[in-house]
Amino acid sequence: MISWKNLDELESYKKLSGLKNEVNIAEAMTGANGAERVNKYSVPMSSGLTYNFAAKAVDDTVLSALSELADEAELLDKYEALYNGEVINTGEKRLVLHQLTRGQLGDAVVADDVDKRAFYVEQQKRIADFANKVHNGEITNAAGEKFTTVVQIGIGGSDLGPRAMYLALENWAKKNGLFKMDAKFISNVDPDDAASVLNSIDVAHSIFILVSKSGTTLETLTNESFVKDALKNAGLDASNHMIAVTSETSPLAKSSDYLCAFFMDDYIGGRYSSTSAVGGAVLSLAFGPEVFDRFLAGAAAEDKKATNKNLLENPAMLDALIGVYERNVLGYESTAVLPYSQALSRFPAHLQQLDMESNGKSVNRFGEPVSYVTGPVIFGEPGTNGQHSFYQLLHQGTNIIPLQFIGFKNSQLGTDVNIQGSTSQQKLCANVAAQIVAFACGKKDENKNKNFEGGRPSSIIIGDQLTPESLGALLAHFENKVMFQGFVWNLNSFDQEGVQLGKTLAKKVLAHETDGALEVYSNLLNI
Repeated sequence: MISWKNLDELESYKKLSGLKNEVNIAEAMTGANGAERVNKYSVPMSSGLTYNFAAKAVDDTVLSALSELADEAELLDKYEALYNGEVINTGEKRLVLHQLTRGQLGDAVVADDVDKRAFYVEQQKRIADFANKVHNGEITNAAGEKFTTVVQIGIGGSDLGPRAMYLALENWAKKNGLFKMDAKFISNVDPDDAASVLNSIDVAHSIFILVSKSGTTLETLTNESFVKDALKNAGLDASNHMIAVTSETSPLAKSSDYLCAFFMDDYIGGRYSSTSAVGGAVLSLAFGPEVFDRFLAGAAAEDKKATNKNLLENPAMLDALIGVYERNVLGYESTAVLPYSQALSRFPAHLQQLDMESNGKSVNRFGEPVSYVTGPVIFGEPGTNGQHSFYQLLHQGTNIIPLQFIGFKNSQLGTDVNIQGSTSQQKLCANVAAQIVAFACGKKDENKNKNFEGGRPSSIIIGDQLTPESLGALLAHFENKVMFQGFVWNLNSFDQEGVQLGKTLAKKVLAHETDGALEVYSNLLNI
């Protein structure tokens, strides 16, 4: 029987709290000590990735305490309960099944009298069949011409994850002759967003994916109307250009307004939906079903890694627990995600939603206030751009902000230039290596303006190249990290009540049912 306890009720947490500031990162990472740590504190992931945490403020004593915390908090038991279909989302009384979209980790999961793994596989096969027919010209526009562009209409998890994954693989697919269609994304209810996308495409050769689980999302339906007007104004029948990704019970499911509908369910949260039909439709149309299958395989392999009972062979759980130590014992409030890969330019934005929407909670899974801090603020940008932007604060600011680097030995495209004895890729990798050591070790200078205290913790995920498999592994790693942290903090990481209040008040504004400050702000904005 699993025991759900608050973090501060665990004896192992009390022991961990006594280890605060015992590791001096600057000393640990200097000279021969640093070289030894880099080789020692490294954990293999799947798909050619490695998680290295040498520059974190941990040692064997801290790691032993973290392992005790993992055992006492029953993290692997809770993960097993999740993938075997227990009701883990207590806020909405739902199962949590995003891992099932890429593989069967444990027992068959039956919900609503349906084998859910079989259901997800069926949807993937239907999407693959549809995408292949679009690519080979069996499904065309009214003039019998091929579609050349796919546009996803969605918001939140229906946009951030799929958009980040598309951008991550776009140039790789072009390089490897696997690029099928351009993909665009409309998310913001700001009319300028939809207008700018529609002005950049040929609507007659575009197919649109409307993504809404309920079929009632205000922003998404507003943008759908925007798109339908554009199609109508071009003399086109919108029903020949639109497909839906929705639930089987939504009003979109059997509507004649769409060429086809692909299904998701309430057991897949939006921010966890990139490996479901939400990401599957747009990525399969853009790159082909085989590429999407490879992406799923990478995620499945990393999910399997997260079942390992040995903390030092379970990179997601290790990453999660080090993060808990930094947040709850060392008191760090934020985490910066810094991919040294331009293809991952929107990956930090996806992780921002994944982490902050999941663990931005102040009550536990039973609705009781917790007396400790929970999820950190997540932000980030690709390197080396960030170095010329906010790294100043990271190096010399008053707050210590843990850093999560991501780097690859080889570029996606293989196109490079040698200048002053090194290639662009070597310069990129040199920068990330230098930043890790600079943050950790600092530099003493009598001129305080040029003094770097060091002691700034970081970890890095290193890969050979960003491919569909390594991208899937990266995605699953962070999903599982967030999950494990939610378990430690005794949170429900799978609902998002925090987004609901603003939606409710916005509806009141639009219905002119306002008073007080809400009425004044409405008038100021000319609503």
